[in-house]
Amino acid sequence: MGRVTVRRPVRMISANGERSRPDALAAEEPMEVRVGGRALAVTMRTPGNDIELAHGFLLTEGVVGDREDVRAARYCDGVDEQGRNTYNVLDLTLAEGVPPPETGVERNFYTTSSCGVCGKAALDAVRLRTRYHPSSDPFTVSPELLAGLPDALRERQKVFATTGGLHAAALFDADGGLLVVREDVGRHNAVDKVLGWALLEGRIPLTGHGLLVSGRVSFELVQKAAMAGVPLLAAVSAPSSLAVELAEEHGMTVIGFLRGANMNVYSGQHRVT
Repeated sequence: MGRVTVRRPVRMISANGERSRPDALAAEEPMEVRVGGRALAVTMRTPGNDIELAHGFLLTEGVVGDREDVRAARYCDGVDEQGRNTYNVLDLTLAEGVPPPETGVERNFYTTSSCGVCGKAALDAVRLRTRYHPSSDPFTVSPELLAGLPDALRERQKVFATTGGLHAAALFDADGGLLVVREDVGRHNAVDKVLGWALLEGRIPLTGHGLLVSGRVSFELVQKAAMAGVPLLAAVSAPSSLAVELAEEHGMTVIGFLRGANMNVYSGQHRVT
């Protein structure tokens, strides 16, 4: 498997002078996702939990909706200059009867570690493709429970503690317990890894659970949460206008600027009791 961190020499300059020492950087490598041998997407990610990442990606793009929809996943064909497998190409085989991705779906999917699909056309596509409807989910949480989540997440961000360079996502339940935490250089990759874990565990739709992210809430994160049936999305930073619009359409709760006892509830006010 690829390395999660990479050691590099760094020249440190401060008011007290300068010195040279090795520093740990978050690894960033391309991963190509294939379906039935056909290239579907290339994303820049931090190696690790790649099978979860691929499953989460297919879930949030509407290709699959259940773990039984994927028959197999295997690494293939990715080699470096020495002929060693880089584990950067993952091929998934869909179960019999599961339709392949639509022709031309590759259109969208060269993604950097920070980008996602946005705009009114994408909003319409999500509206048409979502299998689950969080609006009917009775999930509620208290402000006190929410206030403790960022610290709990930070305690489990092992690679961030070493590099300072990764986003994180987590699923939590009504008691505030973190079920799973994943890190990645890309916000959307961290979310895909978490949702891929849930898919493989047979937990989709994620009724009665919330999604916590370490950065801001952009449109594509609400899109992914909606596709997995997540009723509540909380973040330590701000949401975008289109993110809140999409959340309102799906009856989702969006919480931003979650920092200690302070938070803003942008949609789905009834879930914060």
